Amino acid sequence: MATAGACRDAGQRGAQGRALYFCGSIRGGRQDQRLYARIVSRLRRFGVVLTEHVAAAGQDPHGEEARGADRIIHDRDLAWLQRADVVVAEVTQPSLGVGYELGRAMALNKPVLCLFRPQSGRVLSAMIRGAADGSQFQMWDYEEEQLEALLDRYFLAAGW
Repeated sequence: MATAGACRDAGQRGAQGRALYFCGSIRGGRQDQRLYARIVSRLRRFGVVLTEHVAAAGQDPHGEEARGADRIIHDRDLAWLQRADVVVAEVTQPSLGVGYELGRAMALNKPVLCLFRPQSGRVLSAMIRGAADGSQFQMWDYEEEQLEALLDRYFLAAGW
């Protein structure tokens, strides 16, 4: 779990002080952790990633289980989501939490980029794919070797 101090310090770093919120599965499965690490590494070029812990190799797939941790995680992550200038989500590994975060991001009118790998053999939820409007909420299918170039393209097109 990131500390409040790390969160405060994060606001002072990054490209022109921009804050990015990365969503990826934790309790839903950690199969894509290495891919999340690549995404977070690339996102750092564009600002501070408030949710770097999602990419951490040591992240317990059961999440933080201390007494009251679920409420703490929920409130902390919503505060970060409100601070974020953009939300990037890797949605190939199904996750209730990621879906919830995306719904909240939409309600907050945050720009959202969702990334999905069709070659995974999974079928993406219609609630995610169907939310794409090509502007505020973008849904991009990709292959792993395209990842960094796609992120660069998204942020450069947005003027970052």
